[in-house]
Amino acid sequence: MSTPTTPSAPEGRADASVAARPVAAVIPCKDEADRIAATVRAVRAIPGVDLVVVVDDGSTDETSGRAHDAGAHVIRHSVNAGKAAALVTGVRFVRETEGNAGGAGRHHYLFVDGDLQESAAEVGVLVPDVRSGAADMTIATLPPQKSAGGGRGLVVRLARDGIRELTGFQARQPLSGMRCLTAEAYDAASPLAPGWGVEVGLTVDILRAGLTVLEVPCELHHRVTGSDWRGQVHRAKQYRDVLRALRARGLRVRTATRAARGS
Repeated sequence: MSTPTTPSAPEGRADASVAARPVAAVIPCKDEADRIAATVRAVRAIPGVDLVVVVDDGSTDETSGRAHDAGAHVIRHSVNAGKAAALVTGVRFVRETEGNAGGAGRHHYLFVDGDLQESAAEVGVLVPDVRSGAADMTIATLPPQKSAGGGRGLVVRLARDGIRELTGFQARQPLSGMRCLTAEAYDAASPLAPGWGVEVGLTVDILRAGLTVLEVPCELHHRVTGSDWRGQVHRAKQYRDVLRALRARGLRVRTATRAARGS
């Protein structure tokens, strides 16, 4: 069941053209050869999805080939450009495909992480509220994962506090990357916040545009970042990018300081 985070859309807001729009799944990933094929197959089976685009963001393994063999269109970055850049590449491909199809109508976008494997089928719960017009963007909220992460929640706290201060919206899982959104919502958030700040930027920009966001419980499982040095480096980069995205949107310094202290 969807959990509203802004007032519901006015009755009658959705029209037939919105409900009839197909959904294009965009899957940004790097070095996911062991998981990407199962993810692609699961996403292809989601009702409403007629296009699956995998953006291989500089992988050094067989991610591209396995994604292609599973039925995805694959675009490859020769070097790692970051998650936001991969999403932009994927949406650009979708729009170019629409143009080549004679402008048959804009897609909704379904953003999916590449490591979900078979559980990616659960992302389908994000689609109905967007296709019906009840939301301009839906965000997956995940259950407790099979293994615990190695962080202390600093990035999540920064993101949640920053979004609340900028928009009044209390996000349950502000960094969730699984989202479905309209083309108009994507445009409202463009240009996307770079790197790992992309999710926070999407939420703030779409809410500030007066659009509706819903959080939707979703039974998804993915790898969590560990506590080794690689995990610590990842979290440091994530914190940096989230802070940059929030400050670019007017966050006051005291909010970031409070989050860093864990208060």
